[in-house]
This record gives sequence, C-alpha cells and structure tokens, in this order.
Amino acid sequence: MEFDIPTWIKVGAYAGSGLAIGLGAIGAAIGEGYTAAQATAAISRNPARSGEIFKSMLVGQAIAESASIFALVVAMVLLFTTFQSDSFIMVWAVLASGLCMGLGAIGAGIGAGFPAAAACEGIGRQPGISGRLTTNMLIGSAVCQTPSIFALVIAFILLFTGLDNNPLSPTWAAVLGAGLATGLSAIGAGLGSGLVAASSCEGISRQPTSATVMTNSMLLGQAITQTTAIYGLLISFILLFKAHPATESLAPAMALLGSGLCMGIGGIGPGIGEGFTAQAAVRWMAREKDSIGDLTRTMLIGMAVAESTGIYAMVISLILIFVI
Repeated sequence: MEFDIPTWIKVGAYAGSGLAIGLGAIGAAIGEGYTAAQATAAISRNPARSGEIFKSMLVGQAIAESASIFALVVAMVLLFTTFQSDSFIMVWAVLASGLCMGLGAIGAGIGAGFPAAAACEGIGRQPGISGRLTTNMLIGSAVCQTPSIFALVIAFILLFTGLDNNPLSPTWAAVLGAGLATGLSAIGAGLGSGLVAASSCEGISRQPTSATVMTNSMLLGQAITQTTAIYGLLISFILLFKAHPATESLAPAMALLGSGLCMGIGGIGPGIGEGFTAQAAVRWMAREKDSIGDLTRTMLIGMAVAESTGIYAMVISLILIFVI
C-alpha cells in the first residue's frame, strides 16, 4: 500500500497528539496530587482552617494544570488541523511539536505543585498570613510554567512556520532536534523552580516578617534555574531558522539531531541541581536573617558551578550545528 504525503502527515500528527497529552498529563497529575496530599495533612493539623487550605489547594492545582492544558491545546490542534504541505518535513514537524510540548509540560506541572503544597502546609501553621502565602505561591508557580511556555512556542513554530522550501535532509533532523532541545531542557528548569518556590513558602510560614526577602530571593533563584531552558530554546531557534544545505549523507542529519539531544538532556541536571542549591539557601534565609548576604553569595556561586555543565552542553550543541 502506498502512502501519500497528506496521509503520512496525519500519521505524524496523530502520534504527536498522543505524545503531547500523554506526556503532558504526567507532570500536572503528580503536582496536583502532591498539593492535595499536603493540603490534607494541613487540614488534619488545623481543621478550623480547612476552608482556606481547600481554596489554596484548588488555586495551586489550577496553576499546575496549566502545562497540561497547553499540551491539550497542541494535541487538539494536531488532531483537527489539516496541514497543507507537500513535503515530508511536515511529518517530522508535527511529530516533534507533540513531543516538545509533552516533554515540556512534565517539569512545569510537577514543579508548580511544590509551592502549592508548601503554601497549604503554611496556611495550616500560620493562618493569619494566608494572603501573603497565596501571593508568593502564585508568583512562584507562575514562574514554574515558563519552560512549558517555551515548549508551547516551539510547538507552534513547528506547526505553522513554512518549512517546505527546505531540503528534506538534513532538515528533518533539525526539526526533531529542535523539539527535543526545548522539551527536554524544560524538565529541569520546571522542577528546579518549584523547589525554590516551595522553600520560599515554607520560609514565610516560619518567619512571616521575612516575606519580602523570601519572595525576592525566590525570584533570584528561579531566574537562574530557568537559564538552561533558555539555552534549549536558543538551540531550537538556531536549528529551525539556520539554513541547512541539502545532503544525502546521514552524518550532518545526525549532528543536528545530536545537537538537540545534547542540549535537551544536558539541561535537565543543571536546572534541578540549581533548584536544590537555591532551595536550601532560601529556606535558611528565613531562619538566619543576619546571614542573608553570606547565604546569597554561596547560593550564587554554587548555582554558577552547577550551571557550567549546561554551558558545556550548549557549547557541544553549537559545535555540532556550526562545525561538524
């Protein structure tokens, strides 16, 4: 049986749709479940505040759900859009789009659950500052969603940027590599940002007077944990918009695919590692106000060292694109 290009595009779109929401549901479900678990524990400790804790739980779960909603949108677009193309590149583009969004939603969903859970626990301890805790939770959880937004952007670029005039080889590998670079690197950034935000909520519940310091330190730590996701986004843009000469050789295609994999996988560890560093620093800032300067300096240096491994991955990715 012969398959024409539109048929193959539908095959890729259906597979991409399944990957988008299948993978995208993982993070949100874990994050929401963890939030609900901590909310239940908080209510058991302070039943009189069950209403406030319950509302904060729902708000936190709604934010954690955002990444899976992005994945659902991409999945629906893949299912119900007729993509007009006469190139097999589009087959890889629709598949890479779903893969990018699905992977990109995992870390954001889990990460957003951490501050939501910590806020519910904090309200159980300090019901008088529920408003401040909720605000801090909203800010921290929103930042956790940033990598999933990067993934959404790349997913839509893959779907709606005309690539038909590019040569099939090695463009197919560049397209797939672009989806993997942003999708995979988003995992570490989302998780790391969530760890930082959770410790900030915990610190505010222990020392309400330190709320401003906690929020500012949280944002600083989260900003650094996001950098490897930005590296992944950068590599994706280069792979998608750099002109790749036509070739029948498999090596250039594998170099482009390897570039995306290198940056995507190489961005996971630094994001999580930096999250651990900032998590500990922010937590102790609430307890040791006199040592905030030392803690901040140590945090920044420690995160910079962890960041270096992500930079190594970016360097090799760029070499694979421009040198090999």
